[in-house]
Amino acid sequence: MKLKNRLSLYFTLISTLTMLAVLCAVYFTFIKFLEADFFDRLTDRTMVTAKLYLEADEISADSLNTVRNQYLKTLNGEVIRIYNAKNSATFIGDDQQYWSHETIEKVRKNKKIQFIDGDRQVVGIFYKDNQGDFVILASGIDQSTHLRIEKLQKIMVMIFVFIFIGLLLSGRWIAKKILRPLDRFIEDVKQIKSNNLHFRVQEGNNKDEINLLAQNFNNLMEHLEQAFVLQKTFIANASHELRTPITRMMIAAEITLSQERQIEDYKKALLSVMEDSEKMDNIITGLLNLAQADLEFGAPELQDIRIDECLWELSAEWNNKGTGKLIVDIKNMPEDPAKLLVKANPTLLTIALSNIIANAFKFSDNQDVHCLLDIQEHKTVISIKDKGPGIPENIQAEIFKPFYSFSAETGHEGNGMGLYMAHKIINLFNGTLTLSSKMGDGATFILQFPKY
Repeated sequence: MKLKNRLSLYFTLISTLTMLAVLCAVYFTFIKFLEADFFDRLTDRTMVTAKLYLEADEISADSLNTVRNQYLKTLNGEVIRIYNAKNSATFIGDDQQYWSHETIEKVRKNKKIQFIDGDRQVVGIFYKDNQGDFVILASGIDQSTHLRIEKLQKIMVMIFVFIFIGLLLSGRWIAKKILRPLDRFIEDVKQIKSNNLHFRVQEGNNKDEINLLAQNFNNLMEHLEQAFVLQKTFIANASHELRTPITRMMIAAEITLSQERQIEDYKKALLSVMEDSEKMDNIITGLLNLAQADLEFGAPELQDIRIDECLWELSAEWNNKGTGKLIVDIKNMPEDPAKLLVKANPTLLTIALSNIIANAFKFSDNQDVHCLLDIQEHKTVISIKDKGPGIPENIQAEIFKPFYSFSAETGHEGNGMGLYMAHKIINLFNGTLTLSSKMGDGATFILQFPKY
Protein backbone atom coordinates (compact mmCIF):
# COMPACT_ATOMS: atom_id res chain seq x y z
CA MET A 1 0.00 0.00 0.00
CA LYS A 2 1.34 3.41 -0.94
CA LEU A 3 2.27 5.80 1.82
CA LYS A 4 -0.34 8.26 0.55
CA ASN A 5 -3.15 5.70 0.87
CA ARG A 6 -1.84 4.52 4.22
CA LEU A 7 -1.79 8.04 5.65
CA SER A 8 -5.29 8.67 4.30
CA LEU A 9 -6.55 5.42 5.83
CA TYR A 10 -4.94 6.09 9.22
CA PHE A 11 -6.29 9.63 9.29
CA THR A 12 -9.79 8.43 8.38
CA LEU A 13 -9.76 5.61 10.96
CA ILE A 14 -8.55 7.83 13.80
CA SER A 15 -10.97 10.62 12.91
CA THR A 16 -13.86 8.16 12.46
CA LEU A 17 -13.21 6.45 15.78
CA THR A 18 -13.01 9.83 17.50
CA MET A 19 -16.24 10.95 15.84
CA LEU A 20 -17.93 7.64 16.76
CA ALA A 21 -16.86 8.06 20.37
CA VAL A 22 -18.24 11.62 20.42
CA LEU A 23 -21.53 10.54 18.84
CA CYS A 24 -21.91 7.68 21.31
CA ALA A 25 -21.19 10.03 24.19
CA VAL A 26 -23.79 12.50 22.89
CA TYR A 27 -26.29 9.68 22.30
CA PHE A 28 -26.04 8.17 25.77
CA THR A 29 -25.87 11.59 27.43
CA PHE A 30 -29.05 12.57 25.59
CA ILE A 31 -30.77 9.34 26.68
CA LYS A 32 -29.78 9.92 30.30
CA PHE A 33 -30.95 13.52 30.10
CA LEU A 34 -34.39 12.52 28.74
CA GLU A 35 -34.60 9.75 31.30
CA ALA A 36 -33.79 12.14 34.14
CA ASP A 37 -36.28 14.65 32.72
CA PHE A 38 -39.04 12.03 32.72
CA PHE A 39 -38.15 11.03 36.28
CA ASP A 40 -38.52 14.68 37.25
CA ARG A 41 -41.92 14.80 35.61
CA LEU A 42 -42.97 11.66 37.47
CA THR A 43 -41.73 13.19 40.69
CA ASP A 44 -43.81 16.26 39.97
CA ARG A 45 -46.81 13.93 39.44
CA THR A 46 -46.30 12.34 42.84
CA MET A 47 -46.03 15.73 44.55
CA VAL A 48 -49.09 17.10 42.76
CA THR A 49 -51.00 13.92 43.61
CA ALA A 50 -50.08 14.36 47.27
CA LYS A 51 -51.30 17.95 47.20
CA LEU A 52 -54.55 17.06 45.45
CA TYR A 53 -55.59 14.03 47.39
CA LEU A 54 -53.90 14.32 50.76
CA GLU A 55 -54.25 18.05 51.38
CA ALA A 56 -57.38 18.73 49.37
CA ASP A 57 -59.25 19.46 52.58
CA GLU A 58 -56.94 22.34 53.28
CA ILE A 59 -57.48 24.23 49.99
CA SER A 60 -60.59 25.61 48.30
CA ALA A 61 -62.47 23.80 45.57
CA ASP A 62 -61.50 26.43 43.01
CA SER A 63 -57.85 25.94 43.80
CA LEU A 64 -58.24 22.15 43.56
CA ASN A 65 -59.80 22.44 40.09
CA THR A 66 -57.07 24.83 38.97
CA VAL A 67 -54.34 22.43 40.08
CA ARG A 68 -56.06 19.50 38.42
CA ASN A 69 -56.43 21.31 35.09
CA GLN A 70 -52.84 22.58 35.16
CA TYR A 71 -50.88 19.51 36.27
CA LEU A 72 -52.91 16.36 35.86
CA LYS A 73 -52.34 15.81 32.19
CA THR A 74 -52.25 12.08 31.67
CA LEU A 75 -48.90 10.61 30.71
CA ASN A 76 -48.60 7.68 28.33
CA GLY A 77 -49.44 4.49 30.28
CA GLU A 78 -49.64 6.49 33.50
CA VAL A 79 -50.23 4.59 36.75
CA ILE A 80 -50.43 6.39 40.13
CA ARG A 81 -51.10 4.77 43.49
CA ILE A 82 -51.30 6.13 47.04
CA TYR A 83 -50.69 3.57 49.76
CA ASN A 84 -51.58 4.05 53.41
CA ALA A 85 -49.79 2.75 56.45
CA LYS A 86 -51.19 -0.74 55.78
CA ASN A 87 -49.77 -0.67 52.23
CA SER A 88 -53.27 -0.62 50.77
CA ALA A 89 -54.19 1.57 47.79
CA THR A 90 -56.51 4.42 48.73
CA PHE A 91 -57.99 7.77 47.64
CA ILE A 92 -57.83 7.23 43.88
CA GLY A 93 -60.75 4.91 43.47
CA ASP A 94 -58.56 2.14 42.07
CA ASP A 95 -57.59 -0.01 45.00
CA GLN A 96 -55.59 -2.58 43.02
CA GLN A 97 -52.31 -3.55 44.59
CA TYR A 98 -50.23 -2.46 41.57
CA TRP A 99 -46.81 -2.53 43.34
CA SER A 100 -45.58 -5.16 45.75
CA HIS A 101 -45.19 -4.70 49.49
CA GLU A 102 -41.39 -4.91 49.07
CA THR A 103 -41.37 -1.90 46.75
CA ILE A 104 -43.66 0.08 49.06
CA GLU A 105 -41.50 -0.69 52.09
CA LYS A 106 -38.40 0.29 50.14
CA VAL A 107 -39.96 3.69 49.54
CA ARG A 108 -40.74 4.04 53.26
CA LYS A 109 -37.17 3.19 54.09
CA ASN A 110 -35.40 5.39 51.51
CA LYS A 111 -38.02 8.20 51.46
CA LYS A 112 -37.64 8.41 47.67
CA ILE A 113 -36.76 5.92 44.95
CA GLN A 114 -36.73 5.85 41.17
CA PHE A 115 -36.09 2.91 38.89
CA ILE A 116 -36.82 1.49 35.47
CA ASP A 117 -39.21 -1.44 35.11
CA GLY A 118 -39.16 -2.67 31.54
CA ASP A 119 -40.39 0.20 29.34
CA ARG A 120 -41.68 2.03 32.40
CA GLN A 121 -40.01 4.54 34.65
CA VAL A 122 -41.16 4.54 38.27
CA VAL A 123 -40.89 7.17 41.02
CA GLY A 124 -41.93 6.64 44.62
CA ILE A 125 -41.97 9.13 47.50
CA PHE A 126 -42.84 8.92 51.20
CA TYR A 127 -45.29 11.64 52.21
CA LYS A 128 -46.13 12.52 55.82
CA ASP A 129 -49.54 14.10 56.32
CA ASN A 130 -51.87 14.95 59.21
CA GLN A 131 -53.99 12.06 58.02
CA GLY A 132 -51.09 9.59 58.29
CA ASP A 133 -47.98 8.36 56.50
CA PHE A 134 -48.42 7.58 52.82
CA VAL A 135 -46.39 6.18 49.93
CA ILE A 136 -47.08 7.60 46.49
CA LEU A 137 -45.86 5.68 43.44
CA ALA A 138 -46.18 6.91 39.85
CA SER A 139 -45.04 5.29 36.62
CA GLY A 140 -45.37 5.92 32.92
CA ILE A 141 -43.93 5.13 29.52
CA ASP A 142 -41.89 7.93 27.96
CA GLN A 143 -43.11 7.34 24.46
CA SER A 144 -41.89 10.73 23.22
CA THR A 145 -38.36 9.86 24.33
CA HIS A 146 -38.44 6.63 22.36
CA LEU A 147 -39.51 8.57 19.27
CA ARG A 148 -36.78 11.15 19.82
CA ILE A 149 -34.15 8.45 20.28
CA GLU A 150 -35.17 6.76 17.03
CA LYS A 151 -34.95 10.07 15.17
CA LEU A 152 -31.61 10.79 16.83
CA GLN A 153 -30.29 7.39 15.75
CA LYS A 154 -31.26 8.03 12.14
CA ILE A 155 -29.73 11.51 12.21
CA MET A 156 -26.52 10.22 13.77
CA VAL A 157 -26.22 7.41 11.22
CA MET A 158 -26.62 9.89 8.37
CA ILE A 159 -24.15 12.30 9.96
CA PHE A 160 -21.68 9.45 10.51
CA VAL A 161 -21.89 8.30 6.89
CA PHE A 162 -21.52 11.81 5.46
CA ILE A 163 -18.66 12.74 7.79
CA PHE A 164 -16.93 9.40 7.13
CA ILE A 165 -17.02 10.03 3.38
CA GLY A 166 -15.86 13.61 3.95
CA LEU A 167 -13.00 12.46 6.16
CA LEU A 168 -11.95 9.83 3.64
CA LEU A 169 -11.85 12.35 0.80
CA SER A 170 -10.26 15.12 2.86
CA GLY A 171 -7.72 12.67 4.31
CA ARG A 172 -6.69 11.62 0.82
CA TRP A 173 -6.47 15.27 -0.26
CA ILE A 174 -4.38 16.19 2.79
CA ALA A 175 -2.07 13.19 2.29
CA LYS A 176 -1.64 14.08 -1.37
CA LYS A 177 -0.86 17.71 -0.53
CA ILE A 178 1.58 16.81 2.25
CA LEU A 179 3.37 14.19 0.16
CA ARG A 180 3.51 16.29 -3.00
CA PRO A 181 7.15 17.27 -2.26
CA LEU A 182 7.91 13.56 -1.86
CA ASP A 183 6.35 12.82 -5.26
CA ARG A 184 8.46 15.61 -6.74
CA PHE A 185 11.51 14.17 -4.97
CA ILE A 186 10.82 10.72 -6.47
CA GLU A 187 10.43 12.19 -9.95
CA ASP A 188 13.72 14.06 -9.56
CA VAL A 189 15.49 10.91 -8.38
CA LYS A 190 14.26 9.03 -11.47
CA GLN A 191 16.11 11.55 -13.67
CA ILE A 192 19.51 10.81 -12.11
CA LYS A 193 21.70 8.62 -14.31
CA SER A 194 25.39 7.83 -14.39
CA ASN A 195 25.95 10.60 -16.94
CA ASN A 196 24.31 13.40 -14.91
CA LEU A 197 25.46 12.89 -11.34
CA HIS A 198 25.67 16.67 -11.04
CA PHE A 199 21.85 16.78 -10.99
CA ARG A 200 20.33 17.75 -7.61
CA VAL A 201 16.78 17.25 -6.39
CA GLN A 202 14.65 20.22 -5.39
CA GLU A 203 14.86 20.86 -1.65
CA GLY A 204 11.89 23.22 -1.36
CA ASN A 205 11.31 25.93 1.22
CA ASN A 206 9.53 23.92 3.92
CA LYS A 207 11.75 22.98 6.82
CA ASP A 208 10.25 19.52 7.23
CA GLU A 209 11.40 15.90 7.06
CA ILE A 210 11.05 15.75 3.27
CA ASN A 211 13.24 18.84 2.94
CA LEU A 212 15.76 17.18 5.27
CA LEU A 213 15.62 14.02 3.16
CA ALA A 214 16.27 16.04 -0.01
CA GLN A 215 19.22 17.83 1.62
CA ASN A 216 20.79 14.57 2.80
CA PHE A 217 20.20 12.99 -0.61
CA ASN A 218 21.90 15.93 -2.32
CA ASN A 219 24.83 15.57 0.07
CA LEU A 220 25.00 11.89 -0.81
CA MET A 221 24.91 12.74 -4.52
CA GLU A 222 27.73 15.23 -3.99
CA HIS A 223 29.84 12.50 -2.40
CA LEU A 224 28.97 10.05 -5.17
CA GLU A 225 29.77 12.62 -7.83
CA GLN A 226 33.04 13.35 -6.09
CA ALA A 227 33.86 9.62 -6.08
CA PHE A 228 33.09 9.30 -9.79
CA VAL A 229 35.08 12.43 -10.59
CA LEU A 230 37.94 11.06 -8.49
CA GLN A 231 37.89 7.82 -10.41
CA LYS A 232 37.79 9.49 -13.82
CA THR A 233 40.33 12.15 -12.86
CA PHE A 234 42.75 9.63 -11.39
CA ILE A 235 42.56 7.38 -14.45
CA ALA A 236 42.84 10.25 -16.92
CA ASN A 237 45.64 12.00 -15.05
CA ALA A 238 47.56 8.81 -14.36
CA SER A 239 47.40 7.71 -17.99
CA HIS A 240 48.39 11.18 -19.19
CA GLU A 241 51.12 12.02 -16.71
CA LEU A 242 52.71 8.58 -16.45
CA ARG A 243 52.79 7.95 -20.19
CA THR A 244 55.56 10.48 -20.90
CA PRO A 245 58.24 9.25 -18.43
CA ILE A 246 57.47 5.61 -19.23
CA THR A 247 57.79 6.29 -22.95
CA ARG A 248 61.11 8.07 -22.41
CA MET A 249 62.39 5.17 -20.28
CA MET A 250 61.40 2.63 -22.94
CA ILE A 251 62.95 4.63 -25.77
CA ALA A 252 66.18 5.16 -23.82
CA ALA A 253 66.37 1.45 -22.99
CA GLU A 254 65.70 0.39 -26.60
CA ILE A 255 68.32 2.79 -27.97
CA THR A 256 70.89 1.67 -25.43
CA LEU A 257 70.27 -2.02 -26.12
CA SER A 258 70.18 -1.62 -29.90
CA GLN A 259 73.98 -2.13 -30.06
CA GLU A 260 77.03 -2.70 -27.92
CA ARG A 261 78.12 0.47 -26.11
CA GLN A 262 80.75 1.71 -23.74
CA ILE A 263 80.30 1.51 -20.00
CA GLU A 264 79.91 5.29 -19.82
CA ASP A 265 77.01 5.11 -22.29
CA TYR A 266 75.28 2.52 -20.15
CA LYS A 267 75.78 4.71 -17.08
CA LYS A 268 74.25 7.70 -18.89
CA ALA A 269 71.29 5.57 -19.95
CA LEU A 270 70.77 4.31 -16.42
CA LEU A 271 71.00 7.84 -15.04
CA SER A 272 68.36 8.93 -17.56
CA VAL A 273 66.15 6.03 -16.49
CA MET A 274 66.65 7.00 -12.83
CA GLU A 275 65.68 10.60 -13.57
CA ASP A 276 62.54 9.50 -15.37
CA SER A 277 61.80 7.04 -12.55
CA GLU A 278 62.13 9.81 -9.99
CA LYS A 279 59.80 12.00 -12.02
CA MET A 280 57.31 9.16 -12.26
CA ASP A 281 57.58 8.58 -8.51
CA ASN A 282 56.82 12.26 -7.88
CA ILE A 283 53.83 12.09 -10.21
CA ILE A 284 52.50 8.96 -8.48
CA THR A 285 52.94 10.59 -5.08
CA GLY A 286 51.07 13.66 -6.28
CA LEU A 287 48.27 11.55 -7.73
CA LEU A 288 47.91 9.59 -4.50
CA ASN A 289 47.85 12.78 -2.45
CA LEU A 290 45.22 14.18 -4.77
CA ALA A 291 43.16 11.00 -4.39
CA GLN A 292 43.49 11.18 -0.60
CA ALA A 293 42.27 14.78 -0.59
CA ASP A 294 39.32 13.87 -2.81
CA LEU A 295 38.40 10.83 -0.76
CA GLU A 296 38.33 12.80 2.45
CA PHE A 297 36.50 15.72 0.87
CA GLY A 298 33.06 14.55 2.00
CA ALA A 299 33.78 13.35 5.52
CA PRO A 300 36.98 14.77 7.01
CA GLU A 301 37.89 13.98 10.58
CA LEU A 302 38.33 17.49 11.97
CA GLN A 303 40.36 18.11 15.09
CA ASP A 304 41.50 21.10 17.10
CA ILE A 305 45.04 21.81 15.89
CA ARG A 306 47.51 24.30 17.35
CA ILE A 307 48.37 26.11 14.13
CA ASP A 308 51.56 27.66 15.59
CA GLU A 309 52.91 24.22 16.54
CA CYS A 310 52.10 22.92 13.06
CA LEU A 311 54.07 25.78 11.47
CA TRP A 312 57.06 25.29 13.81
CA GLU A 313 57.18 21.60 12.91
CA LEU A 314 57.13 22.42 9.20
CA SER A 315 59.84 25.03 9.75
CA ALA A 316 62.09 22.49 11.47
CA GLU A 317 61.46 19.94 8.72
CA TRP A 318 62.22 22.30 5.84
CA ASN A 319 65.21 23.88 7.56
CA ASN A 320 66.81 20.42 7.83
CA LYS A 321 66.61 19.85 4.08
CA GLY A 322 69.52 22.14 3.31
CA THR A 323 67.46 24.56 1.22
CA GLY A 324 66.57 28.10 2.19
CA LYS A 325 65.09 28.86 5.60
CA LEU A 326 61.39 28.84 6.42
CA ILE A 327 61.08 31.84 8.72
CA VAL A 328 57.95 31.82 10.88
CA ASP A 329 56.70 34.96 12.64
CA ILE A 330 53.59 35.36 14.79
CA LYS A 331 51.56 38.55 14.94
CA ASN A 332 49.08 39.32 17.75
CA MET A 333 50.18 36.33 19.81
CA PRO A 334 47.26 35.65 22.20
CA GLU A 335 47.63 34.83 25.88
CA ASP A 336 44.90 32.21 25.61
CA PRO A 337 46.25 29.12 23.74
CA ALA A 338 42.70 28.22 22.68
CA LYS A 339 42.76 31.13 20.23
CA LEU A 340 45.54 29.35 18.31
CA LEU A 341 43.30 26.37 17.50
CA VAL A 342 41.85 25.70 14.06
CA LYS A 343 39.45 22.95 12.98
CA ALA A 344 41.21 20.75 10.42
CA ASN A 345 42.48 17.31 9.53
CA PRO A 346 46.16 17.26 10.56
CA THR A 347 47.37 15.08 7.65
CA LEU A 348 45.61 17.06 4.95
CA LEU A 349 46.53 20.41 6.50
CA THR A 350 50.19 19.38 6.51
CA ILE A 351 49.93 18.35 2.83
CA ALA A 352 48.37 21.70 1.91
CA LEU A 353 50.94 23.81 3.78
CA SER A 354 53.84 21.67 2.52
CA ASN A 355 52.71 22.05 -1.08
CA ILE A 356 52.52 25.84 -0.77
CA ILE A 357 55.90 26.03 0.99
CA ALA A 358 57.52 23.67 -1.55
CA ASN A 359 56.12 25.81 -4.34
CA ALA A 360 57.58 28.95 -2.70
CA PHE A 361 61.05 27.41 -2.37
CA LYS A 362 60.98 26.05 -5.93
CA PHE A 363 60.05 29.31 -7.65
CA SER A 364 62.40 31.40 -5.52
CA ASP A 365 65.37 29.08 -6.24
CA ASN A 366 65.53 27.96 -2.60
CA GLN A 367 65.70 31.44 -1.12
CA ASP A 368 64.20 32.07 2.30
CA VAL A 369 60.44 31.87 2.60
CA HIS A 370 58.62 34.01 5.15
CA CYS A 371 55.52 32.70 6.90
CA LEU A 372 53.45 35.13 9.01
CA LEU A 373 50.78 33.83 11.40
CA ASP A 374 48.27 36.57 12.28
CA ILE A 375 45.79 35.74 15.05
CA GLN A 376 42.81 38.04 14.49
CA GLU A 377 39.56 38.28 16.43
CA HIS A 378 37.33 36.35 14.01
CA LYS A 379 39.84 34.47 11.86
CA THR A 380 43.34 33.05 11.67
CA VAL A 381 45.46 34.25 8.73
CA ILE A 382 48.63 32.61 7.40
CA SER A 383 50.68 34.47 4.78
CA ILE A 384 53.43 32.57 2.93
CA LYS A 385 55.68 34.89 0.88
CA ASP A 386 58.50 33.89 -1.44
CA LYS A 387 61.20 35.88 -3.28
CA GLY A 388 60.47 34.46 -6.70
CA PRO A 389 59.74 36.32 -9.93
CA GLY A 390 56.03 36.57 -9.21
CA ILE A 391 53.05 35.21 -11.11
CA PRO A 392 51.49 37.08 -14.05
CA GLU A 393 48.04 38.41 -13.35
CA ASN A 394 46.50 36.73 -16.37
CA ILE A 395 47.27 33.22 -15.07
CA GLN A 396 46.67 33.75 -11.36
CA ALA A 397 43.15 32.36 -11.68
CA GLU A 398 44.49 29.21 -13.39
CA ILE A 399 47.12 28.05 -10.93
CA PHE A 400 44.61 26.39 -8.59
CA LYS A 401 43.28 24.15 -11.37
CA PRO A 402 44.47 20.53 -11.53
CA PHE A 403 47.59 19.87 -13.61
CA TYR A 404 48.08 23.50 -14.51
CA SER A 405 51.77 24.25 -14.06
CA PHE A 406 53.66 27.53 -14.35
CA SER A 407 56.93 25.60 -14.20
CA ALA A 408 57.60 25.43 -17.93
CA GLU A 409 57.66 29.23 -18.27
CA THR A 410 60.17 29.59 -15.41
CA GLY A 411 62.38 26.60 -16.18
CA HIS A 412 61.26 24.61 -13.14
CA GLU A 413 59.81 21.16 -13.01
CA GLY A 414 56.33 20.48 -11.69
CA ASN A 415 53.20 18.47 -12.31
CA GLY A 416 50.65 21.18 -11.50
CA MET A 417 48.91 19.35 -8.65
CA GLY A 418 50.38 20.91 -5.51
CA LEU A 419 48.39 24.17 -5.45
CA TYR A 420 45.25 22.39 -6.66
CA MET A 421 45.43 20.01 -3.70
CA ALA A 422 46.20 22.84 -1.29
CA HIS A 423 43.22 24.86 -2.54
CA LYS A 424 40.89 21.86 -2.28
CA ILE A 425 42.07 20.99 1.24
CA ILE A 426 41.78 24.55 2.56
CA ASN A 427 38.23 24.80 1.17
CA LEU A 428 37.49 21.51 2.84
CA PHE A 429 38.11 23.17 6.22
CA ASN A 430 35.83 26.14 5.35
CA GLY A 431 38.91 28.26 4.78
CA THR A 432 40.07 30.28 1.80
CA LEU A 433 43.31 30.31 -0.20
CA THR A 434 44.08 33.40 -2.25
CA LEU A 435 47.06 34.76 -4.11
CA SER A 436 48.63 38.20 -4.13
CA SER A 437 51.50 38.69 -6.57
CA LYS A 438 53.25 41.28 -8.68
CA MET A 439 55.85 40.52 -11.30
CA GLY A 440 59.32 40.96 -9.84
CA ASP A 441 58.03 41.10 -6.26
CA GLY A 442 57.41 37.42 -5.48
CA ALA A 443 54.11 35.80 -4.58
CA THR A 444 52.14 35.71 -1.33
CA PHE A 445 49.67 32.92 -0.62
CA ILE A 446 47.11 33.89 2.03
CA LEU A 447 45.26 31.22 4.00
CA GLN A 448 42.31 32.23 6.18
CA PHE A 449 40.56 29.95 8.68
CA PRO A 450 37.36 30.97 10.49
CA LYS A 451 37.11 30.80 14.28
CA TYR A 452 34.28 28.79 15.83
